Amino acid sequence: MMRRINPIVVLPAILFAGFVGIMSQQLLHGSDDSLPSALVGRTVPGFELKPLGNLAPPTADELLVPGTKLVNFWASWCGPCRVEHPNLVALASAGIPILGVNYKDTEDKGLGFLRELGNPYIMTGADPDGRIAIDWGVYGIPETFVVDGEGIVRLRHAGPITGRVLQETILPEIRRLNRGKDKAVQARASQ
Repeated sequence: MMRRINPIVVLPAILFAGFVGIMSQQLLHGSDDSLPSALVGRTVPGFELKPLGNLAPPTADELLVPGTKLVNFWASWCGPCRVEHPNLVALASAGIPILGVNYKDTEDKGLGFLRELGNPYIMTGADPDGRIAIDWGVYGIPETFVVDGEGIVRLRHAGPITGRVLQETILPEIRRLNRGKDKAVQARASQ
């Protein structure tokens, strides 16, 4: 005689398996949804960073210098910052200017992090109390903003810049912005 399976016992197992399947898909394949940012399309907020050791801190004026640049919020205590760091070094080696904001860190630990892994930043300063990060709408670190030569935030990426993020998100935006700049320069030159 076959034993009848009670649906009340099986239903939670089926629901749990479905939940695990959905979460696995999200983790493996990611999502096109990114955290929203009120800054995208707007001028960067004014800020004044403290020096990090003898390194020159960036200012809001640095973000108005012609050309595309990145602003990267990082800390020595941040594991994902360590993961993304080789990609930042590669970007800097390729001539992409990166301005660093050392978030809620000690000077010794921040400088030690840069000595150990290399310094990809053309300028970096400290945000010891996190006020600048709040003004930028930073959820957690690392976070990176792509800023155009007029000081307008064009892209925000929350999380580490992995090889995939670099190839599929950051570099295409930099190319798009630089292509637009090249067309504007060509249009002015032909007048």
